[in-house]
Amino acid sequence: MRGISVRENREARWSPVRVDDAPPVWIAGWRVGVCAGREGKAMSRKPEMNGRRESDSRVVPAKLANKAERSAAELVEGRRLGEGNTGRQHALRTQSREGRASSALDRVRRVASKDRDARFTALLHHVGVERLRAAYRALSPRAAAGVDEVTWQDYGEDLEANLRGLHARVQRGAYRAKPSRRVYIAKADGRLRPLGVAALEDKIVQRAVVEVLNAVYGADFLGFSYGFRPGRGPHDALDALVVGIERKKVNWVLDADFRDFFTRLDHSWLVKFLEHRIADKRVLRLIQKWLKAGVSEDGAWSTSEEGSPQGATISPLLANVYLHYVFDLWAQQWRREACPR
Repeated sequence: MRGISVRENREARWSPVRVDDAPPVWIAGWRVGVCAGREGKAMSRKPEMNGRRESDSRVVPAKLANKAERSAAELVEGRRLGEGNTGRQHALRTQSREGRASSALDRVRRVASKDRDARFTALLHHVGVERLRAAYRALSPRAAAGVDEVTWQDYGEDLEANLRGLHARVQRGAYRAKPSRRVYIAKADGRLRPLGVAALEDKIVQRAVVEVLNAVYGADFLGFSYGFRPGRGPHDALDALVVGIERKKVNWVLDADFRDFFTRLDHSWLVKFLEHRIADKRVLRLIQKWLKAGVSEDGAWSTSEEGSPQGATISPLLANVYLHYVFDLWAQQWRREACPR
């Protein structure tokens, strides 16, 4: 592997996943092995379209997307300020800072799109006070409180001081994730679906981190992936299905579901999948804190050995990362071979 050194990075050989167990197969440019109890595991990254050659693993800082070029297949499948100078100047400064933050993430998107082997070493600094403030404002003021019993309104009474303190703790590693409060909602089949209600500060930090990670994974996720993605949803998936049925010779449609998916995510494999793109150890530790925070039910705390709380802001993105490596890449390769255009 080749590496380039920019700012705080070093050249290094790195393999995120052990090469053992069953003989590997090639899926959408990835070397994948199958073992009992798991769909598969990514062993080494290979360019998706250029055949089998030695992969280039570039380690770059995240401060470096032009919107990624999408393949034709992906495109088809997608679908008053307060008066006075002081208030005006403050608003303009805030808009300027938020504009710079957005521009920084644009550069992350550009690198992620151009180099699918790039690993990002400096992402946490993108979680600044401005992004935390935006995350707080994006939360529902009526959302249920977590185990800390802090509401959106309570936190907003001294918002700027609270955000500065939260930012300082996140950056120096002193931030501690709180357990999720377990609640249940009824499912259509009569069973109960467990949900995890995160503490308010956990919601804020998770939302900010998701925005940063979306800049990386928006370039990676495939065109037929619609769930929990910015600008996409179930109706877009149905539109793509209708287009496929009307314009292609379709003999059957497969409807499948993952049973208890969120509660059964394997933590160790999830971290290994994340490490394909994320080399910022602080971000990885932050995600692991959320995974290991546990749940509180009727006042009793229990640890979390697997799964990610359904209802947590970070969980949909983590689920998409997991499915990208164990299912989507395989489905893409199968479609290319079994259903050539």
